[in-house]
Amino acid sequence: MGKGIPLNDQDRIPWLCNLHDILKRDVALGQHVVLACSALKKMYRDILLRGKESTSLKYEGLGKREEPAEIQLLVIHLSGSLEVISARLLQRKGHFMPPELLQSQFDILEPPSAPENFIQINVEKNLPEIIATITETLKTT
Repeated sequence: MGKGIPLNDQDRIPWLCNLHDILKRDVALGQHVVLACSALKKMYRDILLRGKESTSLKYEGLGKREEPAEIQLLVIHLSGSLEVISARLLQRKGHFMPPELLQSQFDILEPPSAPENFIQINVEKNLPEIIATITETLKTT
């Protein structure tokens, strides 16, 4: 992405599998975990939840299948228009993702839907409102 080339599924799968393994490890240790990443597709969120067995794509680095992990995942989908998010991205200094790639992110976006466990929050809300919504949701899950 730093070179102006969008990542594809093959680029993301190993990274998502590693994140799943970290989540699984930390949950097994009794920790509550907050993970911030752009899991733009349902398949990506499935990998975070279930690991490598949830992907049908062939990737030689995935190895053998394992039993599904006992991970509860609440997706916080921060939604906003291309214009709003583009304006915010342009204000970032030293960020790895060039603004020119934003459209490619919107192009592959699969917003969460039932039966996924998610809440959707508009990014035009102020930060205290966003935090309060997330906090209240976590108290009831």
